[in-house]
Amino acid sequence: MSDTPWFDAPAPLLPEVLALNARWLPDRAAIIFGDRTLNWPAFHGRVCQVANGLRAMGLQRGDRVAVLMSNSDDMMVALFGAIVGGFVTVPLNTMVSGEGLAVMIEDAGARVVIASHDQAPRLAPYRERLDLVVDAGWLSTGPAPGGWADFTGWRETQDEADPAVPIGDGDECNIIYSSGTTGRPKGIVHTHRRRLDWFYDLALALRYDRAAVNLCAIGLFSNISWVGMGVCLLVGGTVVIMERFDAGDWLRAVERHGVTHSAMVPLQFQRIVDAPGFGDHDVSSIKSLMCCGSPLSPGLKLDVMDRLAPELVELYGLTEGVITTLEPEQARQRPDSVGKPLMGVDLRILDDADRPCPPGEPGEIVGRCRHLMAGYHDRPDADLEATWVDDTGRRWLRTGDIGRIDEDGFLYLVDRKKDLLISGGQNVYPADIEHVISQHPGVAEVAVVGIDCRRWGETPLALVVAAASEDPGTADADKLRDWTNERVGKHQRVAGVVFIDELPRNPNGKVLKRELRDRYRGWLAHQPDNEGVT
Repeated sequence: MSDTPWFDAPAPLLPEVLALNARWLPDRAAIIFGDRTLNWPAFHGRVCQVANGLRAMGLQRGDRVAVLMSNSDDMMVALFGAIVGGFVTVPLNTMVSGEGLAVMIEDAGARVVIASHDQAPRLAPYRERLDLVVDAGWLSTGPAPGGWADFTGWRETQDEADPAVPIGDGDECNIIYSSGTTGRPKGIVHTHRRRLDWFYDLALALRYDRAAVNLCAIGLFSNISWVGMGVCLLVGGTVVIMERFDAGDWLRAVERHGVTHSAMVPLQFQRIVDAPGFGDHDVSSIKSLMCCGSPLSPGLKLDVMDRLAPELVELYGLTEGVITTLEPEQARQRPDSVGKPLMGVDLRILDDADRPCPPGEPGEIVGRCRHLMAGYHDRPDADLEATWVDDTGRRWLRTGDIGRIDEDGFLYLVDRKKDLLISGGQNVYPADIEHVISQHPGVAEVAVVGIDCRRWGETPLALVVAAASEDPGTADADKLRDWTNERVGKHQRVAGVVFIDELPRNPNGKVLKRELRDRYRGWLAHQPDNEGVT
């Protein structure tokens, strides 16, 4: 018998999945944004218009398309139009500074930039240096200064036919940046097969089916939003998009659209259960909610399950890959755990010598799975830094997080090995902020740590050693705070600056950030405005 199967039945990739849904679900809504609804054929037609328009510009398969947009149906069309055309979509965090955006667009080598009208002007100072963008490749959803073409008018002139671009499992699908305000950013590359495998595995874990109505309440640039919208598009459900999050609007959207699923961060859950008139809203349509981004406190976890959604799934994971989920059936017994590995995921806990730890002993979490990133874009140094090789030669992803696994296989987060802090669900890298502050002539040394914040969960605090030329009696912490916040992204703004005599260090000279976090953890509670910054 021949080794070749009689029937050729390759697993479809995302472009074919979208085409099949458009063919077989003509009456099903694919996208809802405000009062606008796109059924599956209309959504797919617009996606194909973008794909064909980009090809008409001369873009080649694998070229990058940067998307800098506030949430909208147009953003969904732009993101997936690039993917259907065989290009690599690069969603950009709208809260990053203009300089940071330019750095990421340069790093990706983007040939086209699609922006919403409110974001396009932010790139004006960087247009000349972004010389890889083709002349016709600046597209905005509304009037914008500086030669931007109208995205809608451009799209409407393109062919709606499916370009049917041949795409392979290993072709790049998207690049999501984990940082990039200063220095060299880290672009996380997902291939088409790995990204779709991620959708498949999460669909099972989060209990999605074709009747799913997912409410996107976070910026569509975020990998958290990619969970909900990607899985929903895979199963042929409906994606409802919020322009911006508001707890009352979220509750009203659940009622209006019969929302079944949503993926959010702990801060959003807290605001929803605290919302005035929370109990007046009908939330009975909800089947399953997901919380991720940072650990959900046991008290809030149980409150959400009792009052909002009994089937709450807490997810721990990285944009790079590796996922655990705490299923609702397990949450009441182990509310301080983040669950067990997703189907097909394997984990290890390593000690300081990179040896596997026994159950109960904390160490760095490493993992393997079929949906791991392909690697960091053009960053072999970062790939090596994130790799642990076991005694059989297999490569595992280092998460940089410290955890322990109990005798029953449940994972508990202990600390972060990396300096990363999470503020309002957004990853904040202290090194980026430190780079900015260190450029001030009055600063000799600086360390940024995350401190407790009622509004954002965590917020950055800068501990500064003044330059020798600075008079300690005249050093103005408020002025340095304001100077810093004018130069960093919105989510990176520091809650305050504290001048100290010296930074604590170990014998090797490394700053002891854990000591600083412990020392200043409650600092904000003693300030006149203890809400943090926005």
